[in-house]
Amino acid sequence: MSEPIQDRLVTVRRRFHRYPEPAWREYLTTARLVEEIREIGVDQLAVGPAAYDPADRMAVPDEDLEPWFERARERGADETVLEHIAGGNTGAVATLERGEGPAIGLRVDIDGLFIEESTDAEHTPAAEGFRSEIGGTMHACGHDAHMTWGLAALEAIAESDFSGRLVVFFQPAEETGGGGCPMAKSEYAADLDYLLAIHVGLDHPTGEVVAGIEKPLAMCHVDATIEGTSAHAGKAPNEGDNAMHAMGTAIENAYGIPRHSDGMTRVNVGKAEAGTASNVIAERAHMEAEARGETTELMEYMKRRLERAVRSAATMHGCTAEVDVVSESPRADSDPELQDIVSQVASGVAGIERVVPAADFGASEDATFLMERVQNDGGLATYVIVGTDHPTSHHTPTFDVDEESLEHGVTVLVETIRELERRHPVTRSEDEG
Repeated sequence: MSEPIQDRLVTVRRRFHRYPEPAWREYLTTARLVEEIREIGVDQLAVGPAAYDPADRMAVPDEDLEPWFERARERGADETVLEHIAGGNTGAVATLERGEGPAIGLRVDIDGLFIEESTDAEHTPAAEGFRSEIGGTMHACGHDAHMTWGLAALEAIAESDFSGRLVVFFQPAEETGGGGCPMAKSEYAADLDYLLAIHVGLDHPTGEVVAGIEKPLAMCHVDATIEGTSAHAGKAPNEGDNAMHAMGTAIENAYGIPRHSDGMTRVNVGKAEAGTASNVIAERAHMEAEARGETTELMEYMKRRLERAVRSAATMHGCTAEVDVVSESPRADSDPELQDIVSQVASGVAGIERVVPAADFGASEDATFLMERVQNDGGLATYVIVGTDHPTSHHTPTFDVDEESLEHGVTVLVETIRELERRHPVTRSEDEG
């Protein structure tokens, strides 16, 4: 292992880990990505609204984003960048144009989670001084490692004799399923021959690589607000239309949606709020739910049934319901041809002890928007997992990555890009034949 390279990767990863920002609030994160990308030197850098149409964003939070904007400013974010990404228009796309050759996309996500990071002395970020410095927010899914990979791969290809086009998508708002769609609809996703998406860990250990996922679940996030009529719970309960009762009925009926015979389906209500006091019939209730399906069509089935369950429950209790699908993502499987190439490359990478050609994903990811776009345009896409030993599962206060896996991920990406460059004329000829 090259210690200087490893040291640099660790430094960059820890820098991002200290300042996690949730979906559409990645102001400082974007500014620091721009700083790193400019230092690398690229042929085109599109930031925020220049990288996608803001109207295509999903799951943009209703609450004021200004505190996050001001925090980024206080921490020294470039004012010009901040002005450009104001209003929650975060993220960036970096492009290298290096003559004739394949057009290759690389997608990495950049957002953090609303989780308070552990202060336990056995938690490495706390013990070694790079724990999150933003209260209640944490990189608990490894996106700090993903950004490090994206930057390192971009730098390595920029310094090489690569011939072709490399587009690196630093995508915001993955955790809410909000950022994949706008980037997939952008001009930068057009005419790509290949797309590599990548994730760390996911219960695969250090030294293992999964060349492509299968069966990611299509997903939708659904918010519902039920409006009723308040009344005195003791004196005149009959005069109220109980929004809380309606929501309870909706939740029960949602879990009672028949599972579909064509494949796996899921539904969950993860958040529910209602009421003001014990002696008041609740006039308003709010719930946040999700539906998933083994195929996009099965997700649509669950989404329709979930919406119907909420509206019917509201009507039953004399209330009204507003149902909003705040984000969704399709199913898109990895292409076997590209999985084979990643498998061959990963088998020759130092430190990789086991290569899994394909594995079921079992969850959802909005990288599928980009995968679907590339595949619909005739290209190939795969979603790679680079294993890491994490002490606890993703989305927990003590999640961390084994930094030994940082160099594994960079090497797999860079060598795969170079292999695609070498194979590209043959691959295109076979495809066209």
